[in-house]
Amino acid sequence: MEILVAGGAGYIGSHMVNALRQADCKVVVLDDLSAGHPDAVFDAELIVGSLADGELLDRLLGARKFDAVMHFASFIQVGESVRDPAAYYRNNLINTLNLLDAMIAHQVHRFVFSSTAAIFGEPERTPIDERHRAAPINPYGQSKWMVEQILSDYEQAYGLQSVCLRYFNAAGANAAAGLGERHDPETHLIPLVLQAAAGKRAAISVFGRDYDTPDGTCIRDYIHVMDLCDAHLLALNHLVSGKGSARYNLGNGLGYSVQQVIDTARAVTGREIVVRHEARRPGDPARLVADSALARRELGWQPQRAALARIIADAWAWEQRRPDAPAAPAKT
Repeated sequence: MEILVAGGAGYIGSHMVNALRQADCKVVVLDDLSAGHPDAVFDAELIVGSLADGELLDRLLGARKFDAVMHFASFIQVGESVRDPAAYYRNNLINTLNLLDAMIAHQVHRFVFSSTAAIFGEPERTPIDERHRAAPINPYGQSKWMVEQILSDYEQAYGLQSVCLRYFNAAGANAAAGLGERHDPETHLIPLVLQAAAGKRAAISVFGRDYDTPDGTCIRDYIHVMDLCDAHLLALNHLVSGKGSARYNLGNGLGYSVQQVIDTARAVTGREIVVRHEARRPGDPARLVADSALARRELGWQPQRAALARIIADAWAWEQRRPDAPAAPAKT
């Protein structure tokens, strides 16, 4: 199969490109490199360009016979989306519409979309299954939920089949393949904790210690990026086999607290990690944990790297060898 991967030079996208290549798929990456890295796609074909460029999309999809498109090209920072919602609606919504319209024009009818648990907003219950109401509380989650609704309309009107995968907290790395998180700025907890362990930042901030959880810190569902890639491959096969559109929540179903992440990182790295205690951030729920039973049942998906120590160990292996990593200080 030949697959177009939008945003394939970014964190999750590059891991997906590697997984597709290992599955003997032909891969074309379209990325504007605003958050991606050209070295992360290795020898896959890379087209540097934006989903805002309708003429480029028309030429690309008209010249190739793609079996499916995977979309990883969204902006992802919740706080930034609140400060600059226009950028998020422009990139995550309008640019996605450009891509979908080009697909329809050129008879490409399979689409795998990176969605998010942010569509659910403040959860009414946990774990969160697919029947939970969608009520996003920020422009990032809103933009993703809008795309999901559009995909339902596009299926009815144009026959576009899609699978939306709602990630909870992607983490980990494939250090052996030279792949890991290189966000700038970094906002994800595990790489921030490991940067503190490596001496790249002075401390890690913990926002709130008075939540209704066993240790008072927020609980989140961390999922290894390579387990996410497995789910995407299964979603692709789901569409190719003609099983139709679907929506799945992806997580381990295991919640780990911020304090557990820090304690596990200390054990894995053997380094001290300085913690700063700060006030709660507005809109941070106490618990966000996925119910992934539907994906396990319908896709046959089984996370293979669910243990927090495995996720952190893989991320630490990457942190130590990433291209821009300074030498870490010795433990004293």
